[in-house]
Amino acid sequence: MYPTGALIVNLRPNTLSASYKHLTVCIKPFKDSAGANIYLEKTGELKLLVRDGDHSPNKVYCFGYDQGGLFIEATPQQDISRKITGFQYELINKGTASDLHTVSGWGQGVHGILALDGENVASQQPVSDVKYDMSPCRPCSDTEVLLAVCTSDFVVRGSIRDVTNEAEQQESVIDISANKLYRQKSKVFQPTEENGSWRGQIKTPLECGVRPGDGDFLFTGRMQFGEARLGCAPRFKDFQRMYKEAKDKGLNPCEIGPD
Repeated sequence: MYPTGALIVNLRPNTLSASYKHLTVCIKPFKDSAGANIYLEKTGELKLLVRDGDHSPNKVYCFGYDQGGLFIEATPQQDISRKITGFQYELINKGTASDLHTVSGWGQGVHGILALDGENVASQQPVSDVKYDMSPCRPCSDTEVLLAVCTSDFVVRGSIRDVTNEAEQQESVIDISANKLYRQKSKVFQPTEENGSWRGQIKTPLECGVRPGDGDFLFTGRMQFGEARLGCAPRFKDFQRMYKEAKDKGLNPCEIGPD
């Protein structure tokens, strides 16, 4: 008989502190995930999050940590073939910084993998990482740019070579030529033979309408489920202004050479 029933999964950070209330939980179902509905559960109430078989390959589902845990319920099946429900997850601390002095602890998170086949539940040990979260198409404020420079998984100065729109995935792939690499935690940008420059690709939602343009930008962002996602990306001359103004006031959360 095909396994039935349900289980509740509560995702927790490595260390629990008062900041857990500001966590955002994101899950990304595997493309071949099948056999169960995934709900949000809190005090016995269920809200459908992912319907069995009803998810696009790259769709990510996010909810606030205080909205509840995951309730994974096996769906009725007409055959006895084995089906596995699995997804990647990330816990992201959005932070509550009201000014640059409260940046400590911004963006701590964990990520991992969870899969169940009706018989076994296996999880990858969560690992510490640095994350930050913001609406992908909204222009960043000066404070958000300065925070992003300090907490992002990658920070580079460069220009847009090309933009490829993927309508099916509802994403745009930005091809970037970087002339200054400030930071990267994964090998998003690789060195080229062209005057010490770097090349890399970053993804962003198609709805943001990114287009190739002249001039240098400061590209920041984070790794989400193994992919580089665009965060704040001001024109470089605007970043230089923001950085100088904050430095003159003693409000820079970290030092970075803006030249």
